[in-house]
Amino acid sequence: MSFNDDAPLDPSQVEDRRGGGMGRGTMIGGGIGGGIIVLLLTLFGFGPQILGGLTGPAPQATAPASGGTQECRTGADADKRLDCRITGTVNSLNAFWPAYLKDYGVNYPRPRTVLFSQAANTGCGPATTQVGPFYCPADSTAYFDPGFFQALVDRFGSSGGPLAQEYVVAHEFGHHVQHLLGYLDRAQQDPQGPQSGSVRTELQADCYAGLWVKYASSQKDPQTGKALLDPITQKDLTDALSAASAVGDDRIQKAATGRVSPESWTHGSSAQRQKWFYQGYSTGDINQCDTFGVPQP
Repeated sequence: MSFNDDAPLDPSQVEDRRGGGMGRGTMIGGGIGGGIIVLLLTLFGFGPQILGGLTGPAPQATAPASGGTQECRTGADADKRLDCRITGTVNSLNAFWPAYLKDYGVNYPRPRTVLFSQAANTGCGPATTQVGPFYCPADSTAYFDPGFFQALVDRFGSSGGPLAQEYVVAHEFGHHVQHLLGYLDRAQQDPQGPQSGSVRTELQADCYAGLWVKYASSQKDPQTGKALLDPITQKDLTDALSAASAVGDDRIQKAATGRVSPESWTHGSSAQRQKWFYQGYSTGDINQCDTFGVPQP
């Protein structure tokens, strides 16, 4: 979705660490693409315990070419620059979820959001861009390397449209909502397979992303009363569904090995990811995102 040109952005909601380094350790968080490396290791017979050796240490990150997200001031900036689009999407999500969850008696402490380049220290350990965007419950922070969004197009065949990118941000914030509601731990308790807790957790986050999209264009900035985003178009919706499909386990496995192994799934198939995103979008009802309450997600 495009942003209203004169909508104000709040860059203070995003910490821009591009240009920072990282230490050693093991990254344990995961999100839109966080399971990709573990998934491929499993397919090739390696245990995920070696993940730490692949994700850290990493090369030193490079600084952004410009003044970073502090330059993100208006919706016009968000329509021109990816880092500003991430910032605007974060602003919209942080305006939407507190009011929505209040009706269910749930308080929404705002998560932190970090942009990094190549590598970053996190509450879940050091991470590199190979892990993809992820949410770390240990520090309640969503992490994004903007370079991933081009990889989503080049490596996974996603549309490069704005809502394809905004969907990724909304998915990670969906994990924060799951953390608040007590669902997130189920992913670690049952980590693999087409009916696993991990798959159901990821699909629920997709549903929450779709739910945000349902209301995003009517969500107003709490300070100015102006809507941040323009109304959704059919092309926008197609872009989001394209991104959801691009990161399906079956599609990634097929590209990597030439075959599909559902027993190794951690995020769900392309069809499932599209289905649950659309479920949230079409219903606008968080109760319809109960992926744990259906026999087959």
